[in-house]
Parts: sequence; structure tokens; C-alpha cells
Amino acid sequence: MPTSPTHAPAPTAPPPYQGLPLRHPTRPPVLLPTDPESAELNGPVFGHTDVTSLDHDLTRHHTGAPIGERITLTGHVLDSRGRPVRHQLVELWQANAAGRYAHQGDRHDAPLDPNFTGTGRALTDADGRYTVTTIKPGAYPLGTPDHAWRAAHVHFSFFGSAFTQRLVTQMYFPGDPLLAHDSVLHSAPGEAARRRLIATYDPALSSIAGTLTYRWNIVLGGLSPTVTPA
Repeated sequence: MPTSPTHAPAPTAPPPYQGLPLRHPTRPPVLLPTDPESAELNGPVFGHTDVTSLDHDLTRHHTGAPIGERITLTGHVLDSRGRPVRHQLVELWQANAAGRYAHQGDRHDAPLDPNFTGTGRALTDADGRYTVTTIKPGAYPLGTPDHAWRAAHVHFSFFGSAFTQRLVTQMYFPGDPLLAHDSVLHSAPGEAARRRLIATYDPALSSIAGTLTYRWNIVLGGLSPTVTPA
């Protein structure tokens, strides 16, 4: 006797990201003087001499080699019209290969790596290109009742042409099965926006021996910005 075909249940969306409500300011804004440029006097000062060639290679910050898969991240930082943003300060931070941050607030029981701190920075060149060498970060649990995990990701910070124009976002890796379950990624507005947050593996760009190279371009504003909650 024929039986009815069975269908796999439709995948469910991950639970909503709860970080945004917790990050809302709880105090009224601080009023600045009437001169808008005065805001720049209260922020950090970045000069070209502050960023060295060692800063963009997170695998060389200690006496030994870090544990993990060595990768290179590269791409262009563009404005809303597709023009390169030159001499842009790019900062990044991430978990180690075991999925743990070198931060006292991280309670994940994965091991720390004494040869990996997980922070770096670089300046874009005349074409708006940045290049960073690091270790592929591991996934980690959120410690929530549903036992959710974060997909592997790298945090990026861009300052535009002024400190007050800062954008903080995250980059993900292609083919990661946790992408379908990452609540932070799915808080981005729409599938197209989420795709823009996922890097592309590009062997043609592998100019550094012993590393896998991922290409990830960033658009600061406009119709197709690179944006996700930090």
C-alpha cells in the first residue's frame, strides 16, 4: 500500500538577538559645544606612525606561534559611491582557535592561547585595501538555556574620516553550519545584508605562504552598507 511522502520540517529561524536592547543608553546624551569639530578634541588621535607593520599580523605578537588555522583577511573599504577610503584605520578583535577571547569577562571553559591575544589593526592603502593575517577563530557557546552557539566571526571597527563616524561590524566565514543559527547574523535586515557579512574564500589572493585567504569588502553607508549589530 503506497504511503505518503515524508517531508523534513522547515528550518526555524534563530531566536531574536537580545543584545540591542541591552546596549541602549540609559542616560541622556551629553551636550557638546556649538562647534561640531570640538568632538574630535575629546577622542583619540590616530597618526600613521602609530600603526606599525607588526600590528596587522596577529600571529607575530608573541614569542611563539599561536595554535590554529592561519588565515589572511583582505579587501577594500569603500564609501557609499564605491570610492576607496584611503588611510582608514581598521581595527579587529576575535576569539582564539578554541573560541575564547583573551578577556577577563569571557567565562567559556575553552583554553587560552598564550601566543594569541586576538587584537590587531591596519591602515588602508591608496586603493582602500587592508590586509590582516590572523588565526581562524573558533565558535563558542552563548550559555543560554537553548544551548545556542555563535558562528566563527571577527569583529571589525572602521572610523571613516572622523572618530565620530565609527562603524563596528562582524565578518563571518563561508560554509559554516552555524550561520543558519547565529542570532546576531540574523538580526541584519534581510538576506542580502547577511550575505554581505560573509567573506569569500579566494585562493587567487593567497600571496602569503601557509595561509588561507578570504576576501571581504566593506561599504560605509549608502544603499548597500556593511552593517550588523556589534
